[in-house]
Amino acid sequence: MCEGVEPPVPPYANWLLLLATVALFWLLLIRPAKKQQAALAAVQKSIEPGNRVILSSGIFGTIKAVREDSVDLEISPGTVIEVAPLATAKS
Repeated sequence: MCEGVEPPVPPYANWLLLLATVALFWLLLIRPAKKQQAALAAVQKSIEPGNRVILSSGIFGTIKAVREDSVDLEISPGTVIEVAPLATAKS
């Protein structure tokens, strides 16, 4: 071999690098996010009256009623607000 001449790169090397990048991206970002989303959905489905919850805005309260499209949340004695069920999580 001559000095300074590099061997040719195999044609599949670029595809392997792309595949490794996509796999790493999936393992580090997409997979954990899907697991977290599934866990949050399970918690939101299990919400029932009497549960203490926190809204995505940071407001704490107690569930008073659960309907299909909304949740009544008591944030202080006598103060009940109506919120979207997707905004709640158990505290």
